[in-house]
Amino acid sequence: MEDYCRTSSKSSWPELVGVKGEVAAEIIMRENGKVVAIIVKEGFVVTMDYRCDRVWLWVDRHGIVKYTPRIG
Repeated sequence: MEDYCRTSSKSSWPELVGVKGEVAAEIIMRENGKVVAIIVKEGFVVTMDYRCDRVWLWVDRHGIVKYTPRIG
């Protein structure tokens, strides 16, 4: 990981599993102002590159977060 990716800010949010995606995105961006939270429906394809300014929020068909959101 590059030095610019190192941060003392929060980098994962296990407590948001089961929360509505829109609510989770707001919480993530409030707790770590260096990232953008992007809601993705389960099963969709996304780029696999690592980015320290992005958090994928994988949601089910009801918009509920399915997996622990983390930087990447």
